[in-house]
Amino acid sequence: MILNRLMFHGGFKRLFSSMVIVEHKGDKLASSTLHAITAARQLNQPITTLVAGKNCKNVISEVSKIEGVSKVVHIDNELLDHPLAETLCPAILSVQNKFKFNYLIAAHTASSKNILPRVAALLDVAQISDVMAIKDSDTFVRSIYAGNAIATVKSLDSVKVVTIRPSSFAPSKSVTGQKVEIEEFKFDDIECSSRWVAEEIIKSDRPELGSAEIVVSGGRGLKNQENFQLMYKLADTIGAAVGASRAAVDAGYAPNDLQVGQTGKIVAPKLYIAVGISGAIQHLAGMKDSKVIVAINKDPDAPIFQVADYGLVGDLFQAVPELIEKLGASKK
Repeated sequence: MILNRLMFHGGFKRLFSSMVIVEHKGDKLASSTLHAITAARQLNQPITTLVAGKNCKNVISEVSKIEGVSKVVHIDNELLDHPLAETLCPAILSVQNKFKFNYLIAAHTASSKNILPRVAALLDVAQISDVMAIKDSDTFVRSIYAGNAIATVKSLDSVKVVTIRPSSFAPSKSVTGQKVEIEEFKFDDIECSSRWVAEEIIKSDRPELGSAEIVVSGGRGLKNQENFQLMYKLADTIGAAVGASRAAVDAGYAPNDLQVGQTGKIVAPKLYIAVGISGAIQHLAGMKDSKVIVAINKDPDAPIFQVADYGLVGDLFQAVPELIEKLGASKK
């Protein structure tokens, strides 16, 4: 009798299978999914990806070329064109009920933080959130207490629902000649009292905050929304993405999709420039893994200097315009 086990060197080795929930916007694959697939590959088992939406041919084509992917399950449904947690959750569970995956994996994004806890609750398992490393098939490393402590946790649940921190895993690359099975999955049993109405998308030529190599962030020290424009000017000068502290967002200086921190986006760029940011624990949790951190603040005792590689104590309204001028001149 085979109980999902394989005899291996005199012992038993479990056979696992993983499903990565693909995040996308219409016909564009979210880069965070590439990091989630890398995490799934570390389990050394076949990887199935779930693409749920409407008219997702381009996404399916892109996903099927990613290294490590062996199968793509596609759900084509009008209600998933703009998926809500209330519609995507039952779709994920329907696929899980058929294939019985051992792992359900997604990037730790605003979308998955809304959807995966519902999936875990309905499967009656504990979710493992914001995973930074995978030790083995049952053991994971994640941050706790706003990133001030690192916990190694072991789960014995038969199904592990996991969200991974994109900045902790390199993105998977596309390969040629890979054979991938594509299966159309019929799922029409969606009853939902919520509906998508509209969204406003701000288009920008700047890099995406979550994957940018350089990030310029502004904080409360900028004093108002008008002064926050300095961050955009500096970012455009050096080809950076723009971020903001929670204090700046709460004060209305910047939109909330720019927030970096425990309750915002977690970034780990090659260069992070913090301007007028004191360095509260909440903010540090979202950026302290950056390769090089530069801080500009008039308070020499600001906590941000404790994690900064380079610090400038001074008036940002003098330092930033001078920095923009000199960097702009060097590019000419």
